[in-house]
Amino acid sequence: MPVSLKPLNQQVIVITGASSGIGLATAKLAAERGAKLVLIARSAETLRKLVAQIADGGGEAIFVVADVADRKKMLGAAQEAINRFGRIDTWINNAGVSIYGRLDEVSDADSRRLFETNFWGVVNGSLAALPHLSARGGALINVGSEVSEAISPLLGIYSASKHAVKGFTDALRVEIEEFDKAPVSITLIQPTAVNTPFPQHARNYMNREPKLPPPVIEPEQVAEAILKAATEGGRDVKVGAMAVINTTISKLMPSLGDKMSAKRGSSQQEDIPPLHPQGTLYEPGESGSSHGLVSP
Repeated sequence: MPVSLKPLNQQVIVITGASSGIGLATAKLAAERGAKLVLIARSAETLRKLVAQIADGGGEAIFVVADVADRKKMLGAAQEAINRFGRIDTWINNAGVSIYGRLDEVSDADSRRLFETNFWGVVNGSLAALPHLSARGGALINVGSEVSEAISPLLGIYSASKHAVKGFTDALRVEIEEFDKAPVSITLIQPTAVNTPFPQHARNYMNREPKLPPPVIEPEQVAEAILKAATEGGRDVKVGAMAVINTTISKLMPSLGDKMSAKRGSSQQEDIPPLHPQGTLYEPGESGSSHGLVSP
């Protein structure tokens, strides 16, 4: 069945991880363009303020405080969207956490917690959304990364989780679009490094404060790509020139990709001690910021 996606001002959009970074930038842009929003995160106070800001601007949004690792909470969030707006047109699985550290240093508990959010959060959100999207048509958008195909040293378990997101999304696309012929567009968004609070929110095992390797792009650029997928569909959408370069090299010249990745290791650390090494792996953050603290 052909997929017919609505203009943004006619859509009900669900966004996980809406309280900071890419999710927050996407929520603000979607609200400006007239979408009705269901915003999901663990950060209750930030979500409350965001919904109030959207209402003050003439928009309409509700929030659901939930951990995407909890399947029942995601099913409940989908039902809240239906109860309030009667439908879901686009579901965006964006929530994610990160860990900086060597793979032989990161604890199993921390690695499993990251996978609960980054991988199982995508699974839970997708399976909560699909019955509603399949019934009426719509878009499922999963936020992966350039490291869904490439890798980044000192972010090994994060890279592994984003590889898993791509594998899940690719298989799901075949089952839903090809087997079922359902009217659902399934897109993987693959940004390069983005100027968000990603390093500040990370669990950090290093003896220095983490940072993103330059060059970085702004979260609004990723938000634009996400909202384009919500109205036009797409398959694997690379965002930022480095995402194209790094994934291409990883695929065609993997040994060269390894050496290039190794050189980026030093550019992922500031010259200061860790500021908040526990990050937001287990506890919600309330920074309410879409942008990070990129050094010049």
